[in-house]
Amino acid sequence: MFGWLLQVTDTVSRAADIVAAPKKVHLWDILASGGPLMIPLALLFVLALFFFIERNIAIRRALSLDDSFMPMVRDHITSGNISAARSVARNTPNPVARVIDKGIQRIGKPIDAIERSMESVAQLEMYNLERNISVLSVISRAAPIFGFIGTLAGLMQLFFDINTTGEFVLNTIAGGLYVKLVTSISGLLIGLISFLGHSYLHVQIDKTANKMEVAAADFLDILQEPTK
Repeated sequence: MFGWLLQVTDTVSRAADIVAAPKKVHLWDILASGGPLMIPLALLFVLALFFFIERNIAIRRALSLDDSFMPMVRDHITSGNISAARSVARNTPNPVARVIDKGIQRIGKPIDAIERSMESVAQLEMYNLERNISVLSVISRAAPIFGFIGTLAGLMQLFFDINTTGEFVLNTIAGGLYVKLVTSISGLLIGLISFLGHSYLHVQIDKTANKMEVAAADFLDILQEPTK
């Protein structure tokens, strides 16, 4: 009798484990259940990732200016060796160096003219740094809209099927709603990632602009120092 009870208890325990065991759901299956609109969302995500990485690399290069650059330019200019100063600026692949190089080319002209020339180059460099960043801004707005469109289209299809078949099964409706929300969640996440990437890159560009302003101010001060 005790053996029979143990056998029943073991059977009940196994059945409970099977019922309690959660069904594994893979991320790919969840994304694939979102429907055709997951394809443009995936393309938007790839574009956002590509432009963020490309711009981040370019901006990091712009920020990586050797600390010895301005002291070297100062030493050459104060000693009257303008060609050496320009050689240093021309051989430094950096937006700050290009701004300073323009100023060195205008040495001998009024300070105001030199400053305007440097500002023009700085604006061009800023434009080059900000190129394609607007794509991230567009994606941050477009991705959630695509996601909502996918959800609304799925809900329309779900209610159309209910109206056509006349079947109102709670499990079917809950499963349908779960699947249709995938596009909205994906669109919101892509939009958030794009927005954060856009904000981060703008902060880095502001740091680069500040470096150019500081270097330009230092250069104008150098021009007003007495030569050796």
